[in-house]
Amino acid sequence: MQSDEDIIRRSIKRDRHAQRELYERYADRLLGVCNRYATNLAEAEDILQEGFIKVFFHLHEYSGSGSLFNWMRKIMINTAITYYHRNLKYRYHREIETMYEAPYTVDTQKSDYTRDELLQVIHNLPTGYRVIFNLYAIEGYKHKEIAEMLNIDVNTSKSQYSRARKMLRKKLENMSRIAIPEKDQDEEDR
Repeated sequence: MQSDEDIIRRSIKRDRHAQRELYERYADRLLGVCNRYATNLAEAEDILQEGFIKVFFHLHEYSGSGSLFNWMRKIMINTAITYYHRNLKYRYHREIETMYEAPYTVDTQKSDYTRDELLQVIHNLPTGYRVIFNLYAIEGYKHKEIAEMLNIDVNTSKSQYSRARKMLRKKLENMSRIAIPEKDQDEEDR
């Protein structure tokens, strides 16, 4: 297995084999980063591809100090934010079928969630909430840094984060309930 330094050196020289090796070495982990900001896997893959184009274009700027993965992760996060801004006008379209929620009654509480369940709940947050939640809670950015990245007010970042947490709690609570169709009133009267 070749070292990162060797792969970087060859990738800068546009060696396609080295670029493929760099991609294959880090793509899965970086896709996980992109997936936290995307609404679905296809969108995450688009962000990953755009991000890797930037990685290869700017690889000569990598100083070698610090982790290569962390350097690429930052590029992926910035690419996701750019993707968010570019597609913002399309975010508020929602199908009528998704607006209807079936009635349910509480049967049992679930306290342990799988990674996929948690990721799905985060994916279902409105895009602005999801981006700020990921940047603050998962990536560890401060609200001031988030505000600068997204060109918003610091208080907007804080309120969006608060609303995201509240919505996550509600969605997780709803996930804990088992959907049981309510009986017709006529059926109960018989």
